Amino acid sequence: MITGVSRRAGPLLVAVVAVVMSGLSLASNAGPPEPNDGRAGSDPARPAPVAAAAPASEPPTASPASPPDPNAADVNRELRSVEEDVSNLKERVFRSKATLKLLKELVVDSAISGSRLAIWHVNKLGGGYAMQSAQYFLDGKSVFAKVDPNGSLDSDRELKVAEQTVPAGTHTLQVNLVLRGKGYKVFSYLQSYQFKVTSSYTFKVEEGRISVIRVLAETRGGLRNFVERPTIKYDERTESYREE
Repeated sequence: MITGVSRRAGPLLVAVVAVVMSGLSLASNAGPPEPNDGRAGSDPARPAPVAAAAPASEPPTASPASPPDPNAADVNRELRSVEEDVSNLKERVFRSKATLKLLKELVVDSAISGSRLAIWHVNKLGGGYAMQSAQYFLDGKSVFAKVDPNGSLDSDRELKVAEQTVPAGTHTLQVNLVLRGKGYKVFSYLQSYQFKVTSSYTFKVEEGRISVIRVLAETRGGLRNFVERPTIKYDERTESYREE
C-alpha cells in the first residue's frame, strides 16, 4: 500500500522541486535592489529622505496709518473757540462786578458827603403863548427834553424836570424854549409867530446841602413887541440836606 502512495507522490514532488529551482534561478538573475525613493512599494526599513526646509516667511508689514478725520479737527477747533469765549465772558463779568462795586461806593460816598440839586420848570407866560418844546442842560448834559407841538406843556404849569446828586462847586444850567403865538380873532396873525427863547444860569452848590432852582418862563412889561416879551428868570434857594 505504501508503494502505491509513493508512486502517486513522485510526480508531485518532482513538480515542486522544479518550481523551487525556477524561483532560485529568477532570484539569481535579478540585480541589486534599487534604492528606496520614498514611493509606494519601497523597503519600509529604509528612512525616507528629509524634505528641504521651506524658506522662512517675511514678517507682516504694518498697514499705513489712516489719515486724520477732518470732522474731528473741526470739533476740536470749535471746542477751543468755546473755551476762549467762556474765558472772555468770565473776565467781562469780573470787570463788570468791579465796576458796579466802584459805582456803588461812589454813589454811597456822594449820598453821604455830596450835594443835591432840584430843578423846577414854571410856566407863567399866560394865554398869548403856546410852549411847543422845552430843553434843560446841566453842565452841557441834557437832563430834560420834551417836544409837543399841540401845547401839552402849557398844561404843566409847574414841573420838576431834574433831581440828582451833584458835586459841590459851580455849575451851569441852560434852558431852551420854543414858543408859538396863540392869538385869536383880530390877533390871529400871532399864530404865525414861532421863536426860541434861550437862557443860561450859573450857580454854586454847597457841600452837604440841596439847591432848589425854579426856572420861570414869563413875560416882561413895557413897550416891547410880541417876540421880545417872553423871558426866563431864576429863583434859587438852598436847604439843608437830610437823608430820608
